[in-house]
Amino acid sequence: MSSVPSLLSRSSARFRSRLRRGVRSGHDRWNTWDPPKAEVLGVARTLTSATRVLDVMHLLRHEDGIEKYYTVNPGSAFADGLDAYLAGLGVQVLSWKEATRRSFDLAVSCSVHPTMRRLDAPLMVLPHGAGYNRLVTESTGDTFSPAGLSRRELMWRGKVVPEAIGVSHQAQIDRLAETCPEAAPYALAVGDWCFQRITASMKHRDRYRARLGAVGGRRLVVIHSTWSRHSLLGRHPELPLRLMTSLPVDEFAVAAVFHPNVWARHSRPGVLERLGAAMDAGLMIIPPEEGWRAAVVASDWVVGDHGSTTFYSAAADRVTLLAATGLDELDPRSPAAAFGQGAPRLDPDGDVYAQLLAAARGHDPAGLRPVVDRQLASVDTSGEVTRARMYAFLARRGVVVPDVAPLPLPVPAPEPVRRTAATAYDVTGAHDARGTVDLQRRPLVAGHHTEALGFYAVTTEENHPHWPDAAEVLARTAADAEVAALDWVAEAAVRYENLNVLVARLDESRCLVRLRGGRLLEARTERSWGARRSPLDPILLGSAVNLWLTDADRAKDLTDGLTLRTGQWRIEVAFTEQGGPGSRP
Repeated sequence: MSSVPSLLSRSSARFRSRLRRGVRSGHDRWNTWDPPKAEVLGVARTLTSATRVLDVMHLLRHEDGIEKYYTVNPGSAFADGLDAYLAGLGVQVLSWKEATRRSFDLAVSCSVHPTMRRLDAPLMVLPHGAGYNRLVTESTGDTFSPAGLSRRELMWRGKVVPEAIGVSHQAQIDRLAETCPEAAPYALAVGDWCFQRITASMKHRDRYRARLGAVGGRRLVVIHSTWSRHSLLGRHPELPLRLMTSLPVDEFAVAAVFHPNVWARHSRPGVLERLGAAMDAGLMIIPPEEGWRAAVVASDWVVGDHGSTTFYSAAADRVTLLAATGLDELDPRSPAAAFGQGAPRLDPDGDVYAQLLAAARGHDPAGLRPVVDRQLASVDTSGEVTRARMYAFLARRGVVVPDVAPLPLPVPAPEPVRRTAATAYDVTGAHDARGTVDLQRRPLVAGHHTEALGFYAVTTEENHPHWPDAAEVLARTAADAEVAALDWVAEAAVRYENLNVLVARLDESRCLVRLRGGRLLEARTERSWGARRSPLDPILLGSAVNLWLTDADRAKDLTDGLTLRTGQWRIEVAFTEQGGPGSRP
């Protein structure tokens, strides 16, 4: 009888071993690859830490005999939807209860919480932003320790919970020695793998810019806001709309990056609804899961605050302006605080267009370099150092560090949330005697426009009750419309007596133009030999023609052609009159 419990015990032990190694019951001959040697658990607590731990876990290679799992450490106010997000990626997700019942060879987290002590695994923690900077008393329990480096987070009953604490710079270890000296021996400067991937993605800048509309001479402004009332959005919630309605749409594309905690706290529909007016004017919003790194690479200007994404942008030598500094919630000794004190400022109530141009003229990439260098070290070797530390935990399982350093893959291209293009503009500009028209179009947003700067130009999609009647230019943007272009311009001229110019798209590079009085012309873009023919925007064309019409000093006829210029971009347009050159209907 005594052999029965022994047999059961041995069977149970084999079952537990099989469960731990993640091997499904069945014959080994069914396996394509050898069973894993080691198991690693990625631990997420918020979306921010989840995206960062996923990034770091890519440094662990399946071909080295490593099986990867993920779980959510519960309790964060910003954890809603996290399980579904991980499951949607197709990774192996364990409930927290299941994760704490199993044992692993390593657990990796880009946030730290005392409850992670319940994991049966050595724990390695890393930052989920650019270092450790923010004072979050709810987490740290004091007013002097930055989140991630506090005694309350790192210790439990006199014992340090993590067995490895990765930091981005040696100075953070010195800071840790003050806030939690017991944990300092476990710290290691590993650099920042996230920023290493950003720098390695610079060769893909043109591809990212095309995704964000920064083509045809348009430059890209990216708004960055962290979370809390001290953030850009907290201090200046109307700034995105102000930028959209102040910057000429043909010179600037504008995208926005918001901290995942903003989305988690206020919901995806809530964020998009609050920014709805700015989106109507053309604002693109980068989803919280991915795309912000590509936006850093693609940007020309950054308008931000004390969040890590703004800091990374400055580290990438982008023209940086701060609309909020967050000094009230930063460790005063941190590089982020020095960044907030030393970076150029944007006055949200001033002329933002002039401020952007002035900042670009005075931009000195070396100006913030000392601050950046205090936060980000080992920029080119972070992946190699981080991987080596993780593999050291797995060595007892026979896992060997690869001979080659990890190759930083380019970050994914952005997939912005956007609405259709604006359908009404306030147009200003001038025309010279040589046939060059300089113009600027600023989007009109209902409820946020009080005084016209120039004249109105609208498309047929505009549904404002008064703007079409007040416009001087009306454009139809659809080429394959039900009503023929000639019939449409004739009917619209009767309906809207105030119009000076009517434009109907014929194809990508040709438009039909009708002037007040009935003159008809066909416009097309010119091209140099070997160059592609540029597209022709009907409402931009109509606006340029209207400026030409209202200039009393014009010395040329439209059939001599016009040069349209918006900022750094220019396009040559030729006109052919109905019935041939010189003909009048």
